[in-house]
Amino acid sequence: MKREEYEQRTEALLEPITGEQGYEVVDVEFVKEGANRYLRVYIDKEGGVTLDDCEAVSRALSDRLDEEDFIEESYILEVSSPGLGRPLKKDKDFRRNLGELVEIRTFRPVEKQKEFCGVLRAYDAETVTIEDEDGIKRCFARSQIALIRQAVIW
Repeated sequence: MKREEYEQRTEALLEPITGEQGYEVVDVEFVKEGANRYLRVYIDKEGGVTLDDCEAVSRALSDRLDEEDFIEESYILEVSSPGLGRPLKKDKDFRRNLGELVEIRTFRPVEKQKEFCGVLRAYDAETVTIEDEDGIKRCFARSQIALIRQAVIW
């Protein structure tokens, strides 16, 4: 499980860097796309993240990663904002979005559909509950959910 170890160790290196500058670490992922591997870091802060913010975190993190040198494969480091419709992954994401509109995509159809939209009403370690515009509450096992994110209304 090198991927998980890389992500966890990178997040541990990030905490002091982001904490002192007022950023929040939203997510860290180590993924392979085509022939390349990417270490992606998503940061946020009150009022949003700028290109300068991403550059500052990238430089500081790159230095720390070079010092620690625990990632065996070559990779490309990317630091960015989570953007609109960011996925909810951690308890703090769910807490922040209680009462907000979210989209859920399931791995398999539930009631003959795989996409649901509603207000996030409750969550725990095992389940997520939303309420749709008709007032119908649906409870999903987290194991059913492929993606849950903030809904973006245009």
